[in-house]
Amino acid sequence: MNKQALFCDGTGVYVIPPEPVEDQKIILRFRTAKDDVQEAKVVTRETCYSDEEGSDKGKTIFMQKEQTTDVFDYYNVKVQIGTEALRYYFEIKGTDGETIYYNRYGAVSEPLEAYDFLLIPNFSTPGWAKGAVMYQIYTDRFCNGDFSNDVVTGEYYYLGARSEQIEDWNQKPAKTMAIREFYGGDLQGVLDKLDYLEELGVEVIYFNPLFVSPSNHKYDIQDYDYIDPHLAKIVEDGGDILPEGCTDNSQATKYQIRTAGKANLEASNAFFAHVVEEIHKRGMKVILDGVFNHCGSFNKWMDREKIYQKEGNYEPGAYCSADSPYRDFFRFFNNDPGAWPDNGNYDGWWGHETLPKLNYEDSVKLENYILGIGKKWVSSPYNVDGWRLDVAADLGTTKEYNHDFWKRFRMAVKSANPQAIILAEHYGDPKEWLQGDEWDTVMNYDAFMEPITWFLTGMEKHSDSSRPDLCNNADYFVNAITHHMSAMTTPSLQTAMNELSNHDHSRFLTRTNHMTGRVEHLGHEAAESYTNSAILREAVVMQMTWPGAPTIYYGDEAGVCGFTDPDNRRTYPWGHEDKEMIEFHKEVIAIHKRYWAFRTGSVKMLMWQEGVLAYARFNDRRQFVIIVNNRSEAVTLHVPVWPAEVPMQGFMRRMIYTYEEGYTTEFEEYIVENGEIVLNMGKHSAIILKKREY
Repeated sequence: MNKQALFCDGTGVYVIPPEPVEDQKIILRFRTAKDDVQEAKVVTRETCYSDEEGSDKGKTIFMQKEQTTDVFDYYNVKVQIGTEALRYYFEIKGTDGETIYYNRYGAVSEPLEAYDFLLIPNFSTPGWAKGAVMYQIYTDRFCNGDFSNDVVTGEYYYLGARSEQIEDWNQKPAKTMAIREFYGGDLQGVLDKLDYLEELGVEVIYFNPLFVSPSNHKYDIQDYDYIDPHLAKIVEDGGDILPEGCTDNSQATKYQIRTAGKANLEASNAFFAHVVEEIHKRGMKVILDGVFNHCGSFNKWMDREKIYQKEGNYEPGAYCSADSPYRDFFRFFNNDPGAWPDNGNYDGWWGHETLPKLNYEDSVKLENYILGIGKKWVSSPYNVDGWRLDVAADLGTTKEYNHDFWKRFRMAVKSANPQAIILAEHYGDPKEWLQGDEWDTVMNYDAFMEPITWFLTGMEKHSDSSRPDLCNNADYFVNAITHHMSAMTTPSLQTAMNELSNHDHSRFLTRTNHMTGRVEHLGHEAAESYTNSAILREAVVMQMTWPGAPTIYYGDEAGVCGFTDPDNRRTYPWGHEDKEMIEFHKEVIAIHKRYWAFRTGSVKMLMWQEGVLAYARFNDRRQFVIIVNNRSEAVTLHVPVWPAEVPMQGFMRRMIYTYEEGYTTEFEEYIVENGEIVLNMGKHSAIILKKREY
């Protein structure tokens, strides 16, 4: 049997419709080589109904040959999905008598249940998010459009030191504890750069946290109901309020003075609504960062720094009084009022006292409040298009509660905005959260960032270690990415956030220098030394042609380098950009956006060997072949393209080719003979080919 011809996946060509509702009749389709198969069957592990009478759990249903081309036969069967998820695989008997099974891993000799195809009735992800080009903005470091709202030196006191205003936009972040450094980037700066983002091809802006917070990263939220005025609008000052440990106005929290006033908070929310409206006018979407596992110790619920207590107009925080109405929002280790409060007496996320973990299990009031926040920001007048959920699997103290909460969160958000995306930060197998009633999808570490980083650079994603044995290891790449992709159904896979870099990991360009370590030991300059832009171009070609939502971390397209946090949070280098790299991104993004095959089409590996990958993206209208040569020398390759449904004889057109010195989009064609192309690839090169249409 010709195993390379066997193919099926969960896209709309092979599951019709690809996102069925309960009790709907659907068509399952399977491809084989022409005249190569005696019979094709679909085997279901749950009850479903076919055109045959009756059904049993684990039913085997014969498929009918419905279409034949010069190369392939296509088998169909119509079944009715019920109210439960449908798990299935295919059993194929060849004309040579061989029996092969086919599941999400491909052609196998034994159909392991873990790799079954899975259809979940009533589960769909927003159409706008499928393959959407996203752009992650760490707002303080993107662009300063309003100097009047800048945090100034000494404005507040946090973690034992004062805030610092960085007046030189191009200055590198401190090597450690850079959370008190503020460069002044804000939402006005984003508005000012919308032309740039639109020209780049961005379709979705994902913001790191924007809510009131004393840090530049804002993962320690002080108030979930308001956008931080330092990122939005400051219209008036308040009064003097000193946090615990400050003795005079030189260390005063003007942060609270300038932001806590109702006028500033309301003005900031109104300005944010305006920002979203302007982004929407350009056809772009907005995703907010939801930090719901923990808050900041500055939050009025905890008030560890006693800011709200000093003002006197608020109920006591849980740190200030055992009788606080927010006491059950947190888990204290010593509930003896006589010992109240006590430093380190409460549960902090990963032990951080400034990040008290929220205690949902003991507070219905807290749960309802956060569910309300989930609805608030996707509703009018803000109309945000979804949430990225920080450390989503950590929320709660038990797995059972975690799942219960995210089910309720999904219902709350989708009731307000059915087309909102719910996208979780998660490391490891996300399958249990992607069953249609919790998250839509995840930040795609396991099935994108890590396999591609290992293959192209041999580096761990923080640059903390290296694995030379994994660099150019095509077998490892194919096995890893196939295994981890199988944890997601097609709706989740098509919307997964495919990043090369982000605020938690080293910049991808820095990983190409193969230096292990962090900025405090190696220095800023090391992050920029011996980098290889050609490898970054390879990575971007893969990012823009792989299933999922390609997500650019601000500045990657401009050649920004950096080791892991805080060095990865350098400012966008306005006026010092790598303009060629930006133009390259525009070209590849445009190719991605032009063809639906890159958003919702099938993916199939065509061939792989040391340092070389060749794969196809295709649907019933367009066929593309992508080839990456990560070797340090040129190679001549014979690539079978017929499994991508490219005709056995014909031509393929080059759309873009990257090489050591740059890239080209000049026209060139390659001959297809007997279903194969032969081409020369330079070292550290990548190419996108498209079947010529007559």
